[in-house]
Parts: sequence; C-alpha cells; structure tokens
Amino acid sequence: MKLSVLDQSPILHGMTPHDALKQTTELAKWTDQLGYYRFWVSEHHSTESLAGSAPEVLAAHLASQTETIRVGTGGVLLPHYSSYKVAEAFRVLETLYPNRIDLGVGRAPGGMPNVNLALNRGEVPKIEGYPAQVEELMAYLHGQDPHGMDIYATPKGETAPPIWMLGSSGTSARLAADLGTSYSFAHFINGHGGVRAMERYQDYFSPSMQQSEPKGNVSVFVICAETDEEAEYLASSLDLALLKIEQGGRRTHFPEPDEAIRYPYSIYEQERVQENRQRMIVGNPEKVKEQIEKLASFYQVDDIIINTIATPFEKRMQSYELIARAFNHHV
Repeated sequence: MKLSVLDQSPILHGMTPHDALKQTTELAKWTDQLGYYRFWVSEHHSTESLAGSAPEVLAAHLASQTETIRVGTGGVLLPHYSSYKVAEAFRVLETLYPNRIDLGVGRAPGGMPNVNLALNRGEVPKIEGYPAQVEELMAYLHGQDPHGMDIYATPKGETAPPIWMLGSSGTSARLAADLGTSYSFAHFINGHGGVRAMERYQDYFSPSMQQSEPKGNVSVFVICAETDEEAEYLASSLDLALLKIEQGGRRTHFPEPDEAIRYPYSIYEQERVQENRQRMIVGNPEKVKEQIEKLASFYQVDDIIINTIATPFEKRMQSYELIARAFNHHV
C-alpha cells in the first residue's frame, strides 16, 4: 500500500499565510521521513483560509527540501493556462528532480466564479477545449511538436513527469481513460460515485505515450489520533469548516475544535455534517488503517492520498505519523 499526502496549506486558527506555507514545508519533510510516497499541493485562488495558490512554485520549493518523496500538483487548473507554458515549467522541475515530479491537472475554476475572469483577462475559459489541452500538454512534455511549428518544451530530457487527471465525477474518469493519463479521484470532495468512476477509467483505458496501463489513486480526508475520542474532537473543526464552505461563508482560518463543539448546529446542519463524514476517515490508528484498506479495496487501487486538516499543527503531524506506524512504514 502506498500512502501519499495532499496538502492544501490550510491557515489554522491564529496563524498567518506565512505560517501555513512553513507548515506545508515541515509536513513535506516529516512525511518524507515517514516513508510517504507522494506529496501533492493544491491550487486555490482568492481563498482566505488556504495559502496554496501557485502549486508549481510550491512544488519546486518542497522538492528542494525533501529527499525521496514524489512531489506534485493536485493540481494545476489547466484551462487557465497555456499547455506549452505548463509543460516548460514542469520540464524544468523534472530536469531539477528527475523521476520525482507528478503533474496533476484539473479543470475546476479554483475559487469563486470571478476567479475565472481574473485569470483569463476578463473572459471565461472554454473548458470544452480541455481534452485537447491535455493531449497537447502530454506531447510537449514528451519532447514532441504537436502543431508542427518547430517548437519544443525545454529543457528537453529523457524522463517526463506523468500527468494525473484529477476528478470527482465519471466524466473526468472517462477522459483520463481516453487520453491515457493516470487518474486520481477526489473522494474528499465527493463521497459518492467514486468507485464507479474508477471502474469506468480502468475499463476504458487506452494506452498512451505516457503509460501502457491504467494507474489510479484516491484522496480522502483522514483524522487519526491515539483514541477515537480524540480523533472525533479534532475532526469537529473540519466538520464545521466544510459546513461553512457549503454555506458560502468566507473564513480567514480553520476553526479550533472548541469553537466547533460550541457551535449551535441546527437539525439540517447536523445532517450535513453526517453526510460530509462520507468524505472522511476518523479514528484511532487501527480503525483508520482498516478503513483506508477498505477504501483501497473498493477503488481497486494501491495508492491512497491522505488529506489531514487538524488544529493545532502538531496534531496534523501526529496524525500522519500514527498512520505511517499503523502501516509499518519506517519512521
């Protein structure tokens, strides 16, 4: 079983964006020592509670601070950008850190609707061009000239970072299969339909210049502590944060557990919290290990990406350590 990390650089209570990015760096170093396989960072725009807006920049920094863990983007929101420019950025990363870089791509806006306008010179990006963009990106990454213009993505090299298509629906799964990319399902965003999406990807996969066989993983929120009681206490802050995000509230930080426990949930809000638990694994190390293995079995994958948001930061670090120990990873 490969254990991996998705970090969104959350700004915890009482912390600044600078603190959040420092914590991301500490977490990358720590999970590298713990034997985790990948460390992906996300792209969010104009979001006050998440500091990660430029994952390709952050990935470069994290790769320089770690030894063996694969570093990547979860992901670059491709419709906002030129495939050629993205290819060159990741050819530089691959040249600096051969066989350690992953290029996760997605087509979401990455923030409120106006983000689309700000990133695209006042226009809404045309996502119907996304499949062609991914094909173009793969060609450039592998040293090709897709438009016959005698233009190549430099620096050239013998290795290329794999493209991982990120998704939370069957549509992205079929597209990843058709284009021959790897596929990552965001269970932490959508707790339903993922198993069918992964089956669709595996059933329809077509070989590409990147890979000959399907390769998938799944990302999920996980809160692990020494006891179920402590894990539930820590998870209460994520429960409240997800609820407030759904309600369209703007927050400058993730709440502390004590704030979440004092919150006067309505009956409807309590139901939403329970529904959102479909996106989370919460418990002691033995319970979490069992649930992660069950999730991997459902999805038929051997790579689980863990996204842990807990306050204080030390509890995030401990959660990843407890999971690594449960799976007998080196510490």
